[in-house]
Amino acid sequence: MAIELQTIIDLIRYGASRFNASGLTYGHSYDNALDEATQLTLHALHMPHDLSPVYGQARVTEAEKEEVLALFLRRIEERIPAAYLTGEAWFAGLSFKSDPRALVPRSPIAELIEAGFEPWLGGREVRRALDLCTGSGCIAIAMAHYNPDWHVDGIDLSDEALSLARENEKRLLVENLRLLKSDLFSGLQGEHYDLIVTNPPYVTNDETDALPKEYSHEPDMGLRAGDDGLDLALKILRDAPLHLTDEGLLICEVGEAERALTKLLPELPLAWVEFKVGQMGVFVAERHDLVTHNARIRELADAREAASAPSSLF
Repeated sequence: MAIELQTIIDLIRYGASRFNASGLTYGHSYDNALDEATQLTLHALHMPHDLSPVYGQARVTEAEKEEVLALFLRRIEERIPAAYLTGEAWFAGLSFKSDPRALVPRSPIAELIEAGFEPWLGGREVRRALDLCTGSGCIAIAMAHYNPDWHVDGIDLSDEALSLARENEKRLLVENLRLLKSDLFSGLQGEHYDLIVTNPPYVTNDETDALPKEYSHEPDMGLRAGDDGLDLALKILRDAPLHLTDEGLLICEVGEAERALTKLLPELPLAWVEFKVGQMGVFVAERHDLVTHNARIRELADAREAASAPSSLF
């Protein structure tokens, strides 16, 4: 064991150096080696994630050092995202349990939640909100947490994801949330919402196949969305008007599939959100615009569904 590693800051610096030398891929809650090394070190030492830097010079015991280095080794050799190693991911200022039952929480929609979805809501009242493809429950739970007067539904097709979301619901003590199993809107007949928020799968088949090993620990169904990444987004655009109130708003993340979407539907008025770090493939759509252009959206979505449907032998 390297005798030179004596303090917390020694371990963090060493971990970051080893991660960079090993060519790790970041993007699961943390976007750089130093932040990941910090969180893994503090987790192994059973210290809070926001420990004051004044403790950086605190010396560690030999047993503690072994715990930290063992975690570093797993991150390097197994390419497991740091959030899965610690079992925790932070989203919209809240701590969520994170494990391979669902994607690691990391959507830029967190920034919108903390801003109360303004200026996009324009002050309009929200009584009911929906999170489609809720996964770990991070978007639905954060909406419910920050807006206790809203009634929030979180929907997912995966039983495993929903079980994790329910654990996070209890973890964060939200009481204005309902979690349901549904294939997009199929189980929501007669339900209407003032706000629908969704971060559906939007990675193309080719991109999913080429993703670094870190992503192989996440459920494939949370990433893969066809040849252009729009298989689910088109269905959502088609069916959302049936579940939005007259002045309802749809907010949807499509990431890199933004270019494909604007090419397919250049006539559809979509407002692309500018975040603190720039544009990140999240659009805002008004119900009345989705209704106006529903015929074209339906044509595209229906053709996509027909092409992916299993063929009959008879």
